[in-house]
Amino acid sequence: MKLTNQKAKELKKDFPLLQKKERGKELVYIDNAATTQKPKAVIDAVCRYYLAENANIHRGLYKISEIATLHWEKAHASVASFIHADPEEIIFTRNATEGINLVSYCLPALFRMRKEIVVTALEHHANLVPWQECAKRHGLILKVIAMKPDFTLDYKDAQKKITEQTALVAMNHISNALGTKNDVQYLISLAKKNGAFTLVDAAQSAPHTPINVRKMGCDFLAFSSHKMLGPTGLGVLYGRKELLAQMPPFMTGGDMIRTVSYQDATWNDLPMKFEAGTPHIAGAIGFAEAIKYLQEVGMETIEAWEGELLSYALKEFQKIKGVTVYSTGPEKSAGILSFNIKGVHAHDVASILGAEGICIRGGHHCAMPLMGALGIAGTCRASFYLYTTYEDVDRLVAAVKKVKSIFGIEKR
Repeated sequence: MKLTNQKAKELKKDFPLLQKKERGKELVYIDNAATTQKPKAVIDAVCRYYLAENANIHRGLYKISEIATLHWEKAHASVASFIHADPEEIIFTRNATEGINLVSYCLPALFRMRKEIVVTALEHHANLVPWQECAKRHGLILKVIAMKPDFTLDYKDAQKKITEQTALVAMNHISNALGTKNDVQYLISLAKKNGAFTLVDAAQSAPHTPINVRKMGCDFLAFSSHKMLGPTGLGVLYGRKELLAQMPPFMTGGDMIRTVSYQDATWNDLPMKFEAGTPHIAGAIGFAEAIKYLQEVGMETIEAWEGELLSYALKEFQKIKGVTVYSTGPEKSAGILSFNIKGVHAHDVASILGAEGICIRGGHHCAMPLMGALGIAGTCRASFYLYTTYEDVDRLVAAVKKVKSIFGIEKR
Protein backbone atom coordinates (compact mmCIF):
# COMPACT_ATOMS: atom_id res chain seq x y z
CA MET A 1 0.00 0.00 0.00
CA LYS A 2 1.12 3.53 -0.78
CA LEU A 3 -0.32 6.23 1.42
CA THR A 4 -1.71 9.21 -0.43
CA ASN A 5 -3.84 12.07 0.82
CA GLN A 6 -6.95 10.30 -0.43
CA LYS A 7 -5.94 7.03 1.24
CA ALA A 8 -5.29 8.86 4.53
CA LYS A 9 -8.82 10.27 4.28
CA GLU A 10 -10.17 6.76 3.80
CA LEU A 11 -8.20 5.40 6.76
CA LYS A 12 -9.58 8.21 8.93
CA LYS A 13 -13.02 6.62 8.51
CA ASP A 14 -11.79 3.59 10.50
CA PHE A 15 -11.45 5.77 13.62
CA PRO A 16 -14.76 6.57 15.32
CA LEU A 17 -13.48 9.53 17.35
CA LEU A 18 -12.10 11.22 14.24
CA GLN A 19 -15.69 11.57 12.98
CA LYS A 20 -16.39 13.89 15.91
CA LYS A 21 -17.21 17.53 15.22
CA GLU A 22 -15.91 20.43 17.29
CA ARG A 23 -18.17 23.51 16.99
CA GLY A 24 -19.37 22.21 13.66
CA LYS A 25 -15.84 21.66 12.35
CA GLU A 26 -14.13 18.38 11.58
CA LEU A 27 -11.77 17.38 14.39
CA VAL A 28 -8.08 17.72 13.49
CA TYR A 29 -6.19 15.37 15.79
CA ILE A 30 -2.45 16.00 15.51
CA ASP A 31 -1.33 15.13 19.05
CA ASN A 32 -0.26 11.61 18.13
CA ALA A 33 3.05 11.81 19.99
CA ALA A 34 0.95 11.92 23.18
CA THR A 35 -1.45 9.13 22.19
CA THR A 36 -3.12 7.90 19.02
CA GLN A 37 -6.73 7.28 18.15
CA LYS A 38 -8.07 3.72 18.03
CA PRO A 39 -9.57 2.06 14.94
CA LYS A 40 -12.90 0.31 15.29
CA ALA A 41 -11.17 -3.05 14.81
CA VAL A 42 -9.19 -2.50 18.03
CA ILE A 43 -12.21 -1.28 19.96
CA ASP A 44 -14.22 -4.30 18.76
CA ALA A 45 -11.45 -6.72 19.78
CA VAL A 46 -11.41 -5.33 23.33
CA CYS A 47 -15.21 -5.39 23.56
CA ARG A 48 -15.33 -8.95 22.23
CA TYR A 49 -13.01 -10.11 25.01
CA TYR A 50 -15.16 -8.57 27.73
CA LEU A 51 -18.42 -9.70 26.14
CA ALA A 52 -17.52 -13.27 25.24
CA GLU A 53 -14.10 -14.35 26.56
CA ASN A 54 -13.57 -12.58 29.92
CA ALA A 55 -11.52 -14.89 32.13
CA ASN A 56 -8.12 -14.91 33.79
CA ILE A 57 -5.17 -16.54 32.07
CA HIS A 58 -2.92 -19.48 33.02
CA ARG A 59 -5.42 -20.56 35.68
CA GLY A 60 -8.74 -21.87 34.48
CA LEU A 61 -9.27 -25.33 33.04
CA TYR A 62 -12.34 -24.18 31.14
CA LYS A 63 -12.93 -22.91 27.62
CA ILE A 64 -13.02 -19.11 28.00
CA SER A 65 -9.92 -19.16 30.21
CA GLU A 66 -8.12 -21.26 27.62
CA ILE A 67 -9.22 -18.80 24.90
CA ALA A 68 -8.01 -15.82 26.93
CA THR A 69 -4.67 -17.53 27.57
CA LEU A 70 -4.30 -18.30 23.87
CA HIS A 71 -4.96 -14.65 22.97
CA TRP A 72 -2.44 -13.48 25.58
CA GLU A 73 0.25 -15.75 24.18
CA LYS A 74 -0.62 -14.82 20.59
CA ALA A 75 -0.22 -11.17 21.53
CA HIS A 76 3.34 -11.85 22.68
CA ALA A 77 4.00 -13.57 19.36
CA SER A 78 2.49 -10.67 17.38
CA VAL A 79 4.69 -8.12 19.13
CA ALA A 80 7.74 -10.35 18.78
CA SER A 81 7.18 -10.67 15.04
CA PHE A 82 6.63 -6.91 14.75
CA ILE A 83 10.13 -6.12 16.09
CA HIS A 84 11.86 -9.38 15.00
CA ALA A 85 12.32 -10.82 18.49
CA ASP A 86 11.39 -14.12 20.17
CA PRO A 87 8.10 -14.30 22.14
CA GLU A 88 9.89 -15.09 25.42
CA GLU A 89 11.82 -11.80 25.01
CA ILE A 90 8.58 -9.78 25.06
CA ILE A 91 7.47 -8.60 28.50
CA PHE A 92 4.14 -6.83 28.83
CA THR A 93 4.25 -3.90 31.24
CA ARG A 94 1.88 -1.03 31.99
CA ASN A 95 3.72 1.31 29.60
CA ALA A 96 7.18 2.10 28.22
CA THR A 97 7.95 3.97 31.43
CA GLU A 98 7.49 0.86 33.54
CA GLY A 99 9.67 -1.12 31.15
CA ILE A 100 12.51 1.37 31.52
CA ASN A 101 12.10 1.40 35.30
CA LEU A 102 12.19 -2.40 35.33
CA VAL A 103 15.60 -2.35 33.65
CA SER A 104 16.85 0.45 35.92
CA TYR A 105 16.09 -1.65 39.00
CA CYS A 106 17.02 -5.12 37.75
CA LEU A 107 19.98 -4.66 35.42
CA PRO A 108 22.47 -3.03 37.86
CA ALA A 109 23.07 -6.51 39.32
CA LEU A 110 25.02 -7.12 36.08
CA PHE A 111 26.93 -3.82 35.91
CA ARG A 112 30.29 -5.41 36.87
CA MET A 113 31.70 -2.46 38.88
CA ARG A 114 31.17 0.02 36.02
CA LYS A 115 30.93 3.62 37.25
CA GLU A 116 28.85 5.55 34.69
CA ILE A 117 25.49 5.69 32.91
CA VAL A 118 25.16 7.67 29.67
CA VAL A 119 21.96 9.24 28.31
CA THR A 120 21.32 11.86 25.61
CA ALA A 121 20.25 15.49 25.83
CA LEU A 122 17.05 14.63 23.94
CA GLU A 123 15.53 12.27 26.49
CA HIS A 124 11.94 12.19 27.70
CA HIS A 125 11.75 12.25 31.50
CA ALA A 126 10.82 8.54 31.37
CA ASN A 127 14.28 7.72 30.04
CA LEU A 128 16.12 10.22 32.20
CA VAL A 129 14.69 10.23 35.73
CA PRO A 130 14.92 6.41 36.17
CA TRP A 131 18.64 6.63 35.38
CA GLN A 132 19.12 9.61 37.69
CA GLU A 133 17.60 7.54 40.49
CA CYS A 134 19.56 4.44 39.50
CA ALA A 135 22.79 6.45 39.61
CA LYS A 136 21.91 7.72 43.10
CA ARG A 137 21.09 4.23 44.38
CA HIS A 138 24.33 2.70 43.13
CA GLY A 139 26.76 5.61 43.45
CA LEU A 140 27.17 6.02 39.68
CA ILE A 141 27.88 9.09 37.55
CA LEU A 142 25.28 10.16 34.97
CA LYS A 143 26.69 11.63 31.76
CA VAL A 144 24.73 13.37 28.99
CA ILE A 145 25.56 13.35 25.26
CA ALA A 146 25.23 16.92 24.03
CA MET A 147 22.92 18.25 21.34
CA LYS A 148 24.20 20.35 18.42
CA PRO A 149 22.55 23.62 17.29
CA ASP A 150 20.73 21.78 14.48
CA PHE A 151 18.88 19.69 17.12
CA THR A 152 20.85 16.51 16.34
CA LEU A 153 23.09 14.66 18.78
CA ASP A 154 26.79 15.46 18.93
CA TYR A 155 28.26 12.07 18.04
CA LYS A 156 31.82 13.26 18.67
CA ASP A 157 30.72 14.01 22.21
CA ALA A 158 29.22 10.52 22.36
CA GLN A 159 32.65 9.09 21.53
CA LYS A 160 34.07 10.94 24.54
CA LYS A 161 31.24 10.09 26.94
CA ILE A 162 30.93 6.35 26.19
CA THR A 163 34.01 4.66 27.69
CA GLU A 164 35.14 1.48 29.42
CA GLN A 165 33.58 2.93 32.59
CA THR A 166 30.12 3.03 31.00
CA ALA A 167 27.67 0.51 32.43
CA LEU A 168 24.73 1.39 30.20
CA VAL A 169 23.79 3.77 27.40
CA ALA A 170 20.08 4.76 27.37
CA MET A 171 18.85 6.61 24.29
CA ASN A 172 15.62 7.50 22.58
CA HIS A 173 15.20 6.44 18.97
CA ILE A 174 13.13 9.51 18.07
CA SER A 175 12.75 12.63 20.21
CA ASN A 176 9.17 13.11 21.32
CA ALA A 177 9.73 16.86 21.66
CA LEU A 178 11.53 17.69 18.41
CA GLY A 179 11.12 14.61 16.22
CA THR A 180 14.89 14.17 15.79
CA LYS A 181 15.85 10.68 14.60
CA ASN A 182 18.91 9.49 16.51
CA ASP A 183 21.50 7.16 15.03
CA VAL A 184 20.92 4.49 17.65
CA GLN A 185 22.86 1.85 15.77
CA TYR A 186 25.97 4.02 15.96
CA LEU A 187 25.47 4.65 19.68
CA ILE A 188 24.88 0.93 20.23
CA SER A 189 28.10 0.12 18.34
CA LEU A 190 30.02 2.54 20.59
CA ALA A 191 28.49 0.94 23.68
CA LYS A 192 29.29 -2.59 22.48
CA LYS A 193 32.87 -1.58 21.72
CA ASN A 194 33.19 -0.52 25.35
CA GLY A 195 31.30 -3.47 26.81
CA ALA A 196 28.27 -1.45 27.95
CA PHE A 197 24.60 -2.45 27.93
CA THR A 198 22.10 -0.52 25.80
CA LEU A 199 18.46 0.48 26.16
CA VAL A 200 16.42 2.16 23.42
CA ASP A 201 13.31 4.17 24.22
CA ALA A 202 11.22 3.40 21.13
CA ALA A 203 7.98 5.00 22.33
CA GLN A 204 8.10 7.47 19.42
CA SER A 205 9.66 5.18 16.82
CA ALA A 206 7.77 1.88 17.11
CA PRO A 207 4.54 3.54 15.87
CA HIS A 208 6.20 5.24 12.92
CA THR A 209 9.13 3.27 11.53
CA PRO A 210 10.13 -0.38 11.02
CA ILE A 211 12.09 -1.84 13.94
CA ASN A 212 14.33 -4.89 13.88
CA VAL A 213 15.99 -5.45 17.24
CA ARG A 214 18.33 -8.06 15.77
CA LYS A 215 19.74 -5.59 13.26
CA MET A 216 19.69 -2.76 15.78
CA GLY A 217 21.65 -4.87 18.26
CA CYS A 218 20.19 -3.31 21.41
CA ASP A 219 19.94 -5.18 24.70
CA PHE A 220 16.59 -3.63 25.69
CA LEU A 221 13.88 -1.69 23.91
CA ALA A 222 10.67 -0.21 25.32
CA PHE A 223 7.48 1.16 23.75
CA SER A 224 3.77 1.65 24.46
CA SER A 225 0.57 0.29 22.93
CA HIS A 226 -1.40 3.53 23.17
CA LYS A 227 0.97 5.44 20.88
CA MET A 228 0.41 2.90 18.09
CA LEU A 229 -3.39 2.57 17.85
CA GLY A 230 -3.68 0.19 20.81
CA PRO A 231 -5.24 0.50 24.28
CA THR A 232 -3.74 2.51 27.12
CA GLY A 233 -2.22 0.74 30.11
CA LEU A 234 -0.06 -1.70 28.14
CA GLY A 235 3.62 -1.39 27.31
CA VAL A 236 6.32 -3.63 25.91
CA LEU A 237 9.82 -4.30 27.11
CA TYR A 238 12.04 -6.30 24.80
CA GLY A 239 15.10 -7.78 26.43
CA ARG A 240 17.71 -10.24 25.20
CA LYS A 241 16.74 -13.53 26.77
CA GLU A 242 20.21 -14.28 28.13
CA LEU A 243 20.12 -11.01 30.08
CA LEU A 244 16.53 -11.41 31.27
CA ALA A 245 17.44 -14.87 32.52
CA GLN A 246 20.22 -13.40 34.71
CA MET A 247 18.24 -10.43 36.06
CA PRO A 248 16.22 -10.63 39.28
CA PRO A 249 12.45 -10.05 38.93
CA PHE A 250 11.05 -6.54 39.18
CA MET A 251 7.80 -7.49 40.93
CA THR A 252 6.95 -10.67 42.78
CA GLY A 253 3.65 -12.42 43.41
CA GLY A 254 1.31 -14.62 41.42
CA ASP A 255 2.05 -16.18 38.03
CA MET A 256 5.75 -15.22 38.02
CA ILE A 257 6.71 -18.09 40.32
CA ARG A 258 7.56 -21.71 39.70
CA THR A 259 7.53 -22.93 43.31
CA VAL A 260 6.79 -21.25 46.65
CA SER A 261 7.36 -22.34 50.23
CA TYR A 262 6.85 -20.30 53.38
CA GLN A 263 10.55 -19.43 53.29
CA ASP A 264 11.50 -19.19 49.62
CA ALA A 265 10.40 -19.08 45.98
CA THR A 266 11.75 -19.87 42.52
CA TRP A 267 10.90 -18.01 39.32
CA ASN A 268 8.87 -18.97 36.29
CA ASP A 269 10.10 -19.10 32.69
CA LEU A 270 10.37 -15.99 30.53
CA PRO A 271 8.44 -13.82 30.01
CA MET A 272 6.23 -14.78 33.00
CA LYS A 273 9.14 -14.16 35.38
CA PHE A 274 8.57 -10.42 34.82
CA GLU A 275 4.76 -10.45 34.50
CA ALA A 276 3.53 -10.72 38.08
CA GLY A 277 -0.19 -10.70 38.85
CA THR A 278 -3.24 -10.49 36.63
CA PRO A 279 -2.17 -8.55 33.51
CA HIS A 280 -4.00 -6.24 31.10
CA ILE A 281 -5.44 -9.09 29.02
CA ALA A 282 -7.90 -6.93 27.09
CA GLY A 283 -5.10 -4.46 26.35
CA ALA A 284 -2.90 -7.18 24.88
CA ILE A 285 -5.76 -8.44 22.71
CA GLY A 286 -6.43 -4.91 21.47
CA PHE A 287 -2.74 -4.29 20.88
CA ALA A 288 -2.40 -7.42 18.76
CA GLU A 289 -5.25 -6.10 16.61
CA ALA A 290 -3.53 -2.69 16.39
CA ILE A 291 -0.32 -4.34 15.19
CA LYS A 292 -2.29 -6.21 12.55
CA TYR A 293 -3.75 -2.90 11.35
CA LEU A 294 -0.31 -1.25 11.21
CA GLN A 295 1.19 -4.17 9.34
CA GLU A 296 -1.60 -4.07 6.77
CA VAL A 297 -0.83 -0.39 6.11
CA GLY A 298 2.94 -1.01 6.30
CA MET A 299 5.47 0.68 8.56
CA GLU A 300 7.60 1.89 5.64
CA THR A 301 4.44 3.37 4.14
CA ILE A 302 3.59 5.20 7.36
CA GLU A 303 7.11 6.56 7.69
CA ALA A 304 7.13 7.82 4.09
CA TRP A 305 3.72 9.51 4.42
CA GLU A 306 4.71 11.32 7.61
CA GLY A 307 7.85 12.52 5.85
CA GLU A 308 5.70 13.99 3.06
CA LEU A 309 3.43 15.70 5.57
CA LEU A 310 6.36 17.17 7.50
CA SER A 311 7.97 18.49 4.31
CA TYR A 312 4.69 20.15 3.36
CA ALA A 313 4.18 21.60 6.84
CA LEU A 314 7.72 22.99 7.02
CA LYS A 315 7.30 24.73 3.67
CA GLU A 316 4.03 26.28 4.80
CA PHE A 317 5.46 27.38 8.15
CA GLN A 318 8.41 29.04 6.44
CA LYS A 319 5.89 31.45 4.93
CA ILE A 320 4.65 32.59 8.35
CA LYS A 321 6.66 35.42 9.92
CA GLY A 322 7.32 35.39 13.64
CA VAL A 323 7.29 31.61 13.96
CA THR A 324 10.33 29.63 15.13
CA VAL A 325 10.45 25.97 14.10
CA TYR A 326 12.57 23.43 16.01
CA SER A 327 13.26 20.72 13.44
CA THR A 328 16.17 19.03 11.74
CA GLY A 329 14.11 18.77 8.55
CA PRO A 330 12.25 15.81 7.01
CA GLU A 331 15.35 13.70 6.35
CA LYS A 332 16.46 13.59 9.99
CA SER A 333 13.10 14.03 11.70
CA ALA A 334 9.93 12.04 12.18
CA GLY A 335 6.44 13.49 11.68
CA ILE A 336 6.70 16.00 14.53
CA LEU A 337 6.55 19.76 14.05
CA SER A 338 7.65 21.70 17.13
CA PHE A 339 7.28 25.47 16.94
CA ASN A 340 6.68 28.72 18.82
CA ILE A 341 4.95 31.97 17.89
CA LYS A 342 6.99 34.95 19.01
CA GLY A 343 5.43 36.61 22.04
CA VAL A 344 2.74 33.94 22.59
CA HIS A 345 2.96 31.21 25.21
CA ALA A 346 2.65 27.66 23.87
CA HIS A 347 -0.29 26.99 26.20
CA ASP A 348 -2.18 29.96 24.76
CA VAL A 349 -1.57 28.71 21.23
CA ALA A 350 -2.74 25.20 22.11
CA SER A 351 -5.84 26.59 23.82
CA ILE A 352 -6.86 28.76 20.87
CA LEU A 353 -6.23 25.91 18.42
CA GLY A 354 -8.29 23.63 20.64
CA ALA A 355 -11.24 26.00 20.29
CA GLU A 356 -10.80 25.60 16.54
CA GLY A 357 -11.06 21.82 16.85
CA ILE A 358 -7.31 21.34 16.34
CA CYS A 359 -5.61 19.10 18.90
CA ILE A 360 -1.92 19.83 19.47
CA ARG A 361 0.27 19.79 22.58
CA GLY A 362 1.77 22.87 24.20
CA GLY A 363 4.42 22.68 26.93
CA HIS A 364 7.72 21.05 27.75
CA HIS A 365 6.62 17.58 26.52
CA CYS A 366 8.21 15.83 29.52
CA ALA A 367 11.59 17.08 28.33
CA MET A 368 12.34 19.99 30.66
CA PRO A 369 16.16 19.71 30.47
CA LEU A 370 15.95 19.81 26.66
CA MET A 371 13.75 22.89 26.76
CA GLY A 372 16.22 24.47 29.18
CA ALA A 373 19.05 23.76 26.74
CA LEU A 374 17.04 25.52 24.02
CA GLY A 375 16.42 28.48 26.33
CA ILE A 376 12.63 28.18 26.18
CA ALA A 377 9.83 27.08 28.51
CA GLY A 378 8.23 24.82 25.92
CA THR A 379 6.92 24.52 22.38
CA CYS A 380 3.75 23.91 20.44
CA ARG A 381 3.91 20.39 19.03
CA ALA A 382 1.93 19.01 16.12
CA SER A 383 2.52 15.30 15.56
CA PHE A 384 1.24 13.43 12.52
CA TYR A 385 0.15 9.86 11.86
CA LEU A 386 -1.22 7.62 9.14
CA TYR A 387 -4.65 9.32 9.22
CA THR A 388 -3.28 12.89 9.01
CA THR A 389 -4.06 14.71 5.74
CA TYR A 390 -2.83 17.78 3.91
CA GLU A 391 -6.11 19.43 4.86
CA ASP A 392 -5.26 18.88 8.54
CA VAL A 393 -1.96 20.69 8.01
CA ASP A 394 -3.76 23.49 6.17
CA ARG A 395 -6.14 23.89 9.13
CA LEU A 396 -3.12 24.09 11.44
CA VAL A 397 -1.45 26.76 9.32
CA ALA A 398 -4.64 28.83 9.15
CA ALA A 399 -5.12 28.55 12.92
CA VAL A 400 -1.54 29.68 13.62
CA LYS A 401 -2.17 32.74 11.47
CA LYS A 402 -5.37 33.37 13.44
CA VAL A 403 -3.40 33.24 16.71
CA LYS A 404 -1.05 35.90 15.38
CA SER A 405 -4.05 38.01 14.42
CA ILE A 406 -5.65 37.63 17.85
CA PHE A 407 -2.46 38.82 19.54
CA GLY A 408 -1.99 41.64 17.06
CA ILE A 409 1.26 40.31 15.64
CA GLU A 410 0.09 39.28 12.17
CA LYS A 411 2.70 41.51 10.53
CA ARG A 412 5.64 40.52 12.71
